[in-house]
Amino acid sequence: MFFLNDVPFTFDDLPVGYFYDREIIEEADNNKEYSVEDIYKGSNYLIMEQCHPCFDDIEILNPENLPEEIQSFYNGEEDLLR
Repeated sequence: MFFLNDVPFTFDDLPVGYFYDREIIEEADNNKEYSVEDIYKGSNYLIMEQCHPCFDDIEILNPENLPEEIQSFYNGEEDLLR
């Protein structure tokens, strides 16, 4: 799941093997469940507000919290995620 200020906007499918991993199942059970409709609404809201990370440059207030795989998209001079 991907969130922007607690608004869900997209997700990645998990490989089949993850559905049998007890630690992942426990983690999922301990967190809020989101429907496809929740993600659709969140994504549409961010698009309407022109702040959807897939379509708009986003100002990052805490870049040190970005996952390593995302940091290559971060422009530290302008504080934008592209």
